[in-house]
Amino acid sequence: MNAARTPDARMARGLILDELFDLSLYRKLQSIPDPEVQKTLAELIPVEIGHFAFWQDFFKIKVTALDPLRKLKLWLIALICRIFGPPSVDLVLEAIEVYGIRKYLNVWKRYKDDPLGTAVRGILQDEFEHEDLLVTRLKERIINPDRVRNIFLGINDGMVEILGAVSGFFASFGRNSLVLVAGFTTAVAGALSMAAGAFVATSSEYEVRRTQEEKSRFLGESEETPSHSERPVTAGVIVGISYFVGASFPLIPVLLGAKNALASIVTGGSMILLVSATLAFLSGMEIKKRALMNLVLIALAVGITYAIGTLVRNLVGIQI
Repeated sequence: MNAARTPDARMARGLILDELFDLSLYRKLQSIPDPEVQKTLAELIPVEIGHFAFWQDFFKIKVTALDPLRKLKLWLIALICRIFGPPSVDLVLEAIEVYGIRKYLNVWKRYKDDPLGTAVRGILQDEFEHEDLLVTRLKERIINPDRVRNIFLGINDGMVEILGAVSGFFASFGRNSLVLVAGFTTAVAGALSMAAGAFVATSSEYEVRRTQEEKSRFLGESEETPSHSERPVTAGVIVGISYFVGASFPLIPVLLGAKNALASIVTGGSMILLVSATLAFLSGMEIKKRALMNLVLIALAVGITYAIGTLVRNLVGIQI
């Protein structure tokens, strides 16, 4: 396969548009008045200009503007970064680099014996350097990206689980007041359970890490720079609160007097998709894949719990 014959025209255009998107975003973020942000962008922008020009020349495709979806994505991310400032910029840049590395690794695996694979190898080397730069910045700012992801994961779990519970409660009880009490009780219990689980898991990890550090000190080995990991209590509180916040979204329509699960499904489902998109972006996962996965989970949760609730009502003979 030669460079002139591209294996996939859609993929080729996508690679070019992704580089244009990154370049456009970095230029927009230059308006944020932070020395560290400015320094990082000054290093990233010239490389992105080179990548953008390289792919256009490699594929013989001229691209001058982003497509509508990428324009919307660019506007939203830039707005979020302006609102939340430098910490959000750090997380966005890290997410973009993670996504870029995964994308190019997939392309390289598929075309590593072709000219395209050789070209991607050079791009990947730049991306790895970017990632190292950004990881260093995150450590210097004491920003823990795992905490951010855990917050969104807790919210996501709370929404999915309580949405399923509310559906089942409506099928079983049929009365708004009882669904609200049962849903709220389940949300509190779930939040406490999640908090306890996070506390125990983080405590174990913390003890293992502390033992390793003490071993290194005893043996006189050089210690690595300590990571800004979560304390067990902090991790438990954050996960528990995040879960409860997520659980509250399906309960809001019930609180406002909803008579069936439809409003909760619409409200909770919309928020779940929004959180899914955010999680996918922060983790470098394909947004469509993550959204589809959560849609399937929502359908299963609602369908199964509603069926169970109906069976309980009809077969067991609950009368409220």
